[in-house]
Amino acid sequence: MSRRVLVTGASRGIGRAIAWAFAERGDRLAVHYGQSRDLARDVVGALPGSGHVVVQADMADAEAVKAAVDEAADHLGGLDVLVNNAGVFHAHPPMQTSYADWQAAWSQTLATNLVGAANATFCAVPHLVAAGGGAVVNVSSRGAFRGEPNCPAYGASKAGMNAFGQSMAMALAPHGIAVATVAPGFVQTEMAREVLDGPAGDAVRNQSPLGRVALPEEVAAAVLWLASPEARFSTGTIIDVNGASYLRS
Repeated sequence: MSRRVLVTGASRGIGRAIAWAFAERGDRLAVHYGQSRDLARDVVGALPGSGHVVVQADMADAEAVKAAVDEAADHLGGLDVLVNNAGVFHAHPPMQTSYADWQAAWSQTLATNLVGAANATFCAVPHLVAAGGGAVVNVSSRGAFRGEPNCPAYGASKAGMNAFGQSMAMALAPHGIAVATVAPGFVQTEMAREVLDGPAGDAVRNQSPLGRVALPEEVAAAVLWLASPEARFSTGTIIDVNGASYLRS
């Protein structure tokens, strides 16, 4: 059965792979972007199937997020799945950052990564309820558990996303909506290429006993399963996709 899926931050990287995974199984996609309009249109044009749409919003803008969610539901005829993937990462090591830059990093990161995802979920819930239930899958990070010393706002935003997902899993279960989270480590994306191709690349790869980082498609596979009816009783879970580079108890 074809589902109606909104993926935020789907113009590249992990989000693009997630959109592709859903489209390959016959689902119709709303591909969200923040600034990369041409990339988002390229993604929609290349996706298998038809009926896909592009929606835009600054995830830090609450009204823009609501408009994008509603637009996605209008174009697709409803929503069955929301994937909260959009996020930003700005380095701001505490001993090397001005107070003004520190404030800006925290404000933008939390507004986009955490509050933006919370707003998208809130706005999607009525559509999911109208569809008879569905799934919300959040894309978090290994950094929520091991810490991000050069980008503490990022680690905090993802830890907040984990807690948010578990809270929403409890709140929305009576309405037939499952909420779960994927926490990747380093992923082979365009954004990571500078690090992976640079002098620190081998050290990053060797963080995993597999000697490599994740492929976007591996993260997408976990998201696809968590959004499936077979995963409904796994609501509230957090799946690590980090190649054993960080093991938590």
